[in-house]
Amino acid sequence: MELYVYNTLTRKKEIFTPINSPNVGMYVCGPTVYGDAHLGHARPGITFDIIFRYLNFLGYKVRYVRNITDVGHLENDADQGEDKIAKKARLEQLEPMEIAQFYTKRYLDAMDCLNVLRPSIQPTASGHIIEQIEIVKKILDSGYAYISEGSVYFDIVKYQNDTHKYGILSNRVLEDMLATTRELEGQNEKRNSADFALWKKAQPEHIMRWPSVWSDGFPGWHLECTAMSSKYLGERFDIHGGGLDLLFPHHESEIAQSMCAFGHEPANYWIHNNMITIGGQKMGKSLGNFITLEEFFTGTHKMLERAYSPMTIRFFILQAHYRSTLDFSNDALGAAEKGLKRLLEAQRSIKKIVTSKESTVNIEEIKQKCFEAMNDDFNTPILISNLFEAVTIVNKLLDGSEKINEKAIEELNQLFEDWFVNVLGIKDEQSSNMMPTIEGLVKMIIDLRKDARANKDWAKSDELRDQLATLGIKIKDSKDGVSWNLE
Repeated sequence: MELYVYNTLTRKKEIFTPINSPNVGMYVCGPTVYGDAHLGHARPGITFDIIFRYLNFLGYKVRYVRNITDVGHLENDADQGEDKIAKKARLEQLEPMEIAQFYTKRYLDAMDCLNVLRPSIQPTASGHIIEQIEIVKKILDSGYAYISEGSVYFDIVKYQNDTHKYGILSNRVLEDMLATTRELEGQNEKRNSADFALWKKAQPEHIMRWPSVWSDGFPGWHLECTAMSSKYLGERFDIHGGGLDLLFPHHESEIAQSMCAFGHEPANYWIHNNMITIGGQKMGKSLGNFITLEEFFTGTHKMLERAYSPMTIRFFILQAHYRSTLDFSNDALGAAEKGLKRLLEAQRSIKKIVTSKESTVNIEEIKQKCFEAMNDDFNTPILISNLFEAVTIVNKLLDGSEKINEKAIEELNQLFEDWFVNVLGIKDEQSSNMMPTIEGLVKMIIDLRKDARANKDWAKSDELRDQLATLGIKIKDSKDGVSWNLE
């Protein structure tokens, strides 16, 4: 069976054909690390984890690169807004790299809880300044960039006039972009209002800066991904992924940079996950309507009725196709929790099934349906519905209305192991191999409770203790500190 992937660039499903099979190169835009990961970060993390897992499952050797934007000014086109990491550092009286390191670890810990596999390579923007400077030189040499007041800008109009199309990915029209571009700091340095910065001269107050032949400054936001993807995957690779909010201008600008630096587009397949919304509005830090993953795990956000486990969050996200919007609600999370429980109970019950000499169930048919679902642009909702068919079979085998032999029960067990555990990435949180994650989550809640007690917020302290108790976790305060155990 062939794998079909929806390509944002061509706006259709295409047969997945790697450049150098069985090797696959995949680059995904990672987070800007100036705050805790929220549900909006979980979706791309899980989406591309599924793609990574499935390609490996099919036998491909995948090099998965996901960057960390560890310099805040790289997030906003480099000539507008304030350096978010520097702003956070100033507020907390820390060095910017302390902020970046702290929130990088927090992000990775949250992804670990969600059972998101670590990428093959996780480069940082600040660690690849030399590579970014070299690409700016290439674009200048090609004639599609210009120097102005110590900054370097990409000339979008020249690029468009020379038969290229800026807007090929997002289907935007340059004339409309020029007409609607806002007046921002540094616009007077540009030839065209829509030109974007490749290198920006740092103002005296700018904390993070690097020397270059043009000025002491910093690279534009779009440049980091072009530099890191080409370094680790080559000038042309298989898959470039990210959230739909990155399609324009970030990914559009990446294509333009690669065309001028290397003479061709960077990736064969562009894959974008859709947004998670709250009340129909995109969830995000800039809008202030986000719920952090820690708040989901502890139930401490005002919009949450209770805590939700990492696997419930993962299953909730996987119940929608990655290209569909997904709206948050407590009801939807509760439904996901119930569905997940049914699948987990069925998987645990397989060992209770009594085998016979004959078999009346067809496990191979469900297995083929699972392949068909994932080969249709990684359709996890359909895959999950196929696994619920297997749940029905398990229940019939338990009540004796169906029969199964030894060979078929091995296939049934393998079905769950392959598709539920390895492809969907679901872990049984009651199993012993989840204890490190459970311990980490309990410690997280105990730390929150410690802060509440230090602030004499006894009501919050009691609430957190009671929430743990409802989950079967009993904590005990003593002069030596806090201890806990699973009941």
